[in-house]
Amino acid sequence: MPELPEVETIKNELEPFLIGHRITGITLCWEGIVREPSPQEFCSRLVGQRVTGITRRGKYLLFHLDGGILIIHLKMTGSLLLKQGTAQLDRFIRAIIYLDGGVAIYFRDPRKFGVMRLVRDASPVIGNLGPEPLEDDFSAQVLAERLQKRKAPLKAILNDQSLVAGIGNMYADEALFSARIHPQRSGSSLSPDEVKRLHRSIRQVLQGAINDKGASVNTYFRPSGEKGTAHFEFRVAHQGGKPCPRCGTPIERITVRGRGTYFCPRCQRFNYRIGKYRFSS
Repeated sequence: MPELPEVETIKNELEPFLIGHRITGITLCWEGIVREPSPQEFCSRLVGQRVTGITRRGKYLLFHLDGGILIIHLKMTGSLLLKQGTAQLDRFIRAIIYLDGGVAIYFRDPRKFGVMRLVRDASPVIGNLGPEPLEDDFSAQVLAERLQKRKAPLKAILNDQSLVAGIGNMYADEALFSARIHPQRSGSSLSPDEVKRLHRSIRQVLQGAINDKGASVNTYFRPSGEKGTAHFEFRVAHQGGKPCPRCGTPIERITVRGRGTYFCPRCQRFNYRIGKYRFSS
């Protein structure tokens, strides 16, 4: 699933080609991709609007128009591909948005989970999202307050978009490994030093992945059609059975609240017999 680094990369790479340009047409290859309003109204309202800005909130892309906001969520397998002129369709293209100057955005989504909304107010869609982890106001103190009294496993908490926006499976695993914290620890169990370590790891992992243009583990592509390279830097995510880069212990995969989770059983040690967590040096 595209997470914060992938969506941020898409935003950054679309901006130079879209801002200031006007939407001249739209083709819905699958009408189910439009969540609101109706597909017919969506198309009629979208055509003729000018793109005035592009922002990201969590995993959402917001295309600011002179008469509304186009919200796109790529969900599990979506990509936005930038094409010049006429391009060949593949069977996974669900929508095409045409702009003046011969540029078009192809929404590719093999599993049909991605959605588009055309709204005047984005707050009903994004209003419940937690803070942006790379913004200055996301401090270790903010993270500590949000973890306080949370008994759920940290892996599940980090995937909760109302706690922190934009983190998903891959980067939760990477941040927890970097912080040397077991994914099944409860949020409220962390010491102040551990919270600071986790806060620092979240920011470092996400920024590093943005620098590498996102992770193309499965179906993610950048607007150019190229793949990101962040997955080459993964130390535990999708690395089951491989040796830990710190200690050489094989990386394990478990399920936490229904999510596949990768960790090092030595570097992120949990002593189940006495119910306490220990960390290797």
